[in-house]
Amino acid sequence: MTNKIEISSIIKKRTLGLAFVLGAASLAFAQQKMNVSGKIVDQQNNAVPYASVTFSNKANKLFSDATLTDDKGNYQLALTPGNYDITIDAIDFKKSTLNKQISAGGSLGNFTVGSESSATNGRTKDIEGVVITANAVKPYRVELDKKVYDPSTDLISKGGNLQDVLANVPSVSVETDGTVSMRGNSNVKFLINGKPSSMLGIDSGANGLQSIPADQIERIEVITNPSSKFEASGTAGILNIILKKSKGMGFNGSVTGSLGYLPSTNLNTNLSWKKGSWTWFLNGGGGYREGEGKSDSDTRFFDTTSGATTRYFEQNSRNKSESNFYNATAGFAVDLTEKTSINLSGMVRNFSSESNNRVDNNNYDASRILTTNSQTAALGTSTNLSLQGDVGLDHKFNDAGHNIALSLSLQKSNNESTEDSREYDQSYFRYGTLGDNSTINKSIIGKIDYELPIGEKSKIEAGYRIDNNTNDYDFLNRETDVSANYGIVDAYSGNTVYDETINAAYAQFKSKFDKLGYQLGLRAENSQINVEYLSLSGNTSNKKKEYTGFFPSVFLSYDLGSSNNQLLLNYSRRINRPRSWFLIPYPTSLANRQNLFRGNEDLDPSYIDSFELGYAIQKKKFTINPTLYYRKTTDDVKFVLLSQAIGSDVLVTSPYNVGNETSYGLDLNLTADLFPWYKIMASADLFGYKSEGSYFDPNRMVEPLSFDGEGFSTRLRLTNSFKIDKTLSMQVQGFYRGGQKTASSESKDMYVLNFGANKTIWNNNGTIAFNIQDILGTRGRNSTSFGPGYERDSYMRWSPRSFNVSLTYRFKQGEKIDAPKRKKDINANDAGGDDQGPPM
Repeated sequence: MTNKIEISSIIKKRTLGLAFVLGAASLAFAQQKMNVSGKIVDQQNNAVPYASVTFSNKANKLFSDATLTDDKGNYQLALTPGNYDITIDAIDFKKSTLNKQISAGGSLGNFTVGSESSATNGRTKDIEGVVITANAVKPYRVELDKKVYDPSTDLISKGGNLQDVLANVPSVSVETDGTVSMRGNSNVKFLINGKPSSMLGIDSGANGLQSIPADQIERIEVITNPSSKFEASGTAGILNIILKKSKGMGFNGSVTGSLGYLPSTNLNTNLSWKKGSWTWFLNGGGGYREGEGKSDSDTRFFDTTSGATTRYFEQNSRNKSESNFYNATAGFAVDLTEKTSINLSGMVRNFSSESNNRVDNNNYDASRILTTNSQTAALGTSTNLSLQGDVGLDHKFNDAGHNIALSLSLQKSNNESTEDSREYDQSYFRYGTLGDNSTINKSIIGKIDYELPIGEKSKIEAGYRIDNNTNDYDFLNRETDVSANYGIVDAYSGNTVYDETINAAYAQFKSKFDKLGYQLGLRAENSQINVEYLSLSGNTSNKKKEYTGFFPSVFLSYDLGSSNNQLLLNYSRRINRPRSWFLIPYPTSLANRQNLFRGNEDLDPSYIDSFELGYAIQKKKFTINPTLYYRKTTDDVKFVLLSQAIGSDVLVTSPYNVGNETSYGLDLNLTADLFPWYKIMASADLFGYKSEGSYFDPNRMVEPLSFDGEGFSTRLRLTNSFKIDKTLSMQVQGFYRGGQKTASSESKDMYVLNFGANKTIWNNNGTIAFNIQDILGTRGRNSTSFGPGYERDSYMRWSPRSFNVSLTYRFKQGEKIDAPKRKKDINANDAGGDDQGPPM
């Protein structure tokens, strides 16, 4: 409890300290300024409320500033004397610019703006040569090469973390153990702000996802078929997590605190200060969380010849855990000139946890009569410290889009874990293991990207990237002998150093001819991998791999009348490189002796050819995006589950290249404003699959394990958003995952129901949110797995029903200055910001 209080105290002190420093600095800049005021009116001399008024100093950008008019069209701010370009931007009015010499304080009088002839939808970012429009901010929108999800409209995950947000993203599903998949494929590549990040840790799975607060996420880009500009790894696609940045002049910030059950606490802050050409920012947070889960399995062993049952093995596991975590990212960006800017940032992330796992093991004969039973108690600790530094330089050769960007990222992560497992037979100590594992990861990523416009509709893009990753694994496992003395197990201990260097270059051309937009790209990647193994007894082995791949991509779009009604056709080739710890050819843990994982040093990468045909129509009241897709995977990796020896209770899982797999399906996403007070967001993934391949174990006289099979499954999600009044919104969400069957396993159906509510308070400067996850307590996974001589039924529940309440306070809403795309009622939330619930 002391640690929890200390973490909260440190975060509060640092938050207040930064606020004091920024406030003092802003007072220093305020010297020698004078107060000016004015009013924005239309051509009928009516007030224009909530208009953005930007004053750009012609001589020194440091003296520039901006403000927002009030509900009567008036504004006021302090400026340094000088010559200013004044830009006025308001919804339903033409953007206006004028020049004025300001030499004394006082009223500048009325500025008049002209109304638009018609209100138009705002254009989305020009992506891959084609522009698709969408109105204002929606929870989900479609662009040519990606889909964008805005979590600010998601009440279910308020006060939660990245894993909670991903559970609500279209085309994405999160399993009960934290595994993230896209369209049924779990080989997802995660990026933070467009590049790999230590923020997610090293092989940390759900722990990394749970340490990033939902309040720090601005949007999530779902890239199911990446272009050649992106790295080629991740056969399922890429999830690019974009974190929040400064949006307004002056000091902006928010602090969010939350409480939940199972017991959890979070305190997160997003602070920024923007003055002239400088922007400083600090994002960070920390918290405490408890968890519990359970896993039950019942394995039937049988004679492979007659099929007769020989015995049963039943295992019941209960796990409880406690974890503490914090992360902080700080940095600045500065415009050196009007065309050149640099940015520098640093990140630190810490995660520590303690777990208590109890496993009951029961052996039965063929008649289901108990023969032996035992219990395993395992205590574990884990700590992860990650550091990252980033520096970037951006230069614009002109205002037509001729740009170059350079970036360098340095990352280091250190993970330490211990496992103390003891097995008891009828309360008597029987067997024990001790494990000490250490992983140190270092990576360097260097990038250069170049853009050259050709005319008004064409562009050439090219770039180079180098990745170097070094993972140093140390495993030390001990077990007791017949005299209950611990000794080192050489076969389960050793040091592995994984070193990988990837050199990549890409080029792509995009253009548009009449209604046809197209982009052609090619990426080349050379991978050099060196893996060294050293056992404690001195035995060494070395494995080297080198391969070069070419990864083309083609993106086509055709406007059906307009750019917000399009057909989209694309193709890309991808690669699935084995994870580093998949290549370690010995079990790395003895904590659960009945279920071991052993790597395969001969594992090769898989390649995938992916095709998509989609339709996107985006109107004021609705968005419809159905996509047909087809994927062909060669050298597909499957996890083979085999007994360690004939008649043994110990089952060992290892990855192997076993053949090919094809998958196909329909990915349908829909948003609709059914009524002013009621919106829905629906997604459906209907997919089929067919596997071909087998695995033969030469060390056992059994038939080859076949992976031939085919099947069909579904994922359905429906989010209902209700606007109760101007400050209160609610959401009810249902999720359904259909059963899925392969040659070696079969999973059962699952459905989940969630609820969230959101209310603005304190004159729109605060937000209070509440949500319940898994109202009906149905979130779990039932499955059956098959293998030579056994059949296993299992059930796993990662976490029980939980609820969370959070409170957010905003110091200043800078987005009102830079993007005042909201209606006259300030509570309408048409910008989809954090201040309220979903835009209605």
